[in-house]
Amino acid sequence: MENLDLDVLIIGAGPIGIACALESKKRNLNYSVLEKGALTNSLFNYPLNMTFFSTSVKLEIDNIPFISNNPKPTRNEALEYYRRVSTSNALNIKLYETVIKVNKTENGFKVESDKSLYNAKKIVIATGFYDIPNLLNVEGEDLPKVFHYYKEAHPFSLQNIAIVGASNSSVDAALEIYRKGGDVTMIVRGDAIGDRVKYWVKPDIINRIEEGSIKIYFNSEIKAIKNTALIINTPTGEKTIANDYVVALTGYKPNFKFLETAGIEFSKDGKSIPHYNSETMESNVKGLYLAGVICGGKETHKWFIENSKIHAKMITNHIEQTL
Repeated sequence: MENLDLDVLIIGAGPIGIACALESKKRNLNYSVLEKGALTNSLFNYPLNMTFFSTSVKLEIDNIPFISNNPKPTRNEALEYYRRVSTSNALNIKLYETVIKVNKTENGFKVESDKSLYNAKKIVIATGFYDIPNLLNVEGEDLPKVFHYYKEAHPFSLQNIAIVGASNSSVDAALEIYRKGGDVTMIVRGDAIGDRVKYWVKPDIINRIEEGSIKIYFNSEIKAIKNTALIINTPTGEKTIANDYVVALTGYKPNFKFLETAGIEFSKDGKSIPHYNSETMESNVKGLYLAGVICGGKETHKWFIENSKIHAKMITNHIEQTL
């Protein structure tokens, strides 16, 4: 294990981590990016056929053009874009290296990964939120038939599939699986399809529900998951339906435990919003900055690529002033 001295250590190689690396390089800062998975690991784990809500222009970083076939790019186009941005700019990114511990020192930070030790004057955490799913916490959730991530529809053809949730990811999965021959039932805690569902998709799911092609239980929750069935609490009482697989797309959350061990404090209002300066993105730990979606705590819909890429300039401006 080597000991490396850095001006800035960036944790997370998603779009915002890459943006931070670009800004650090432009300012001649000695930086490195550590990523526990693949480059843009969250995007890599998105459904294969996903189309972004945002246009390619809004997903651009550092004014580097993002050219897509249509105004709203696909997952594969985004992967190609961020990969080319990283490689063409020769960014110092280390993949498949997990940060284990961040410790504050008198002159900065000591960081331990599963491969190396680092000394860094400043830390930027841009780890996103996609790695820890919100669990249902019901009997049978640990069965192999339950998935908290959705990749593609083909494995669910000719099967009884329960989709939990009514967000963009749930609606996309329901429509794709239905069109690949799955018998789809949606189970939704609320009384309607989500308000933030993509406007060009919402009429499609509503029409499929109204015609009976996709079944749905509103104001309902899963009580228990069995090998070949689901028990559901509905407004009209408990129901049991046939089931082969459950795709529970109930959202995700940041790694709060990792942030806590680094010394980050959170709001006490149930939203777990980390403390940071909105002008510099510096957290309550001096020299440790937050970037991207983790700034929203449990409100993971507040920050996304297009409105948090500005964090890179805010952070590196302050780092440059304080080094």
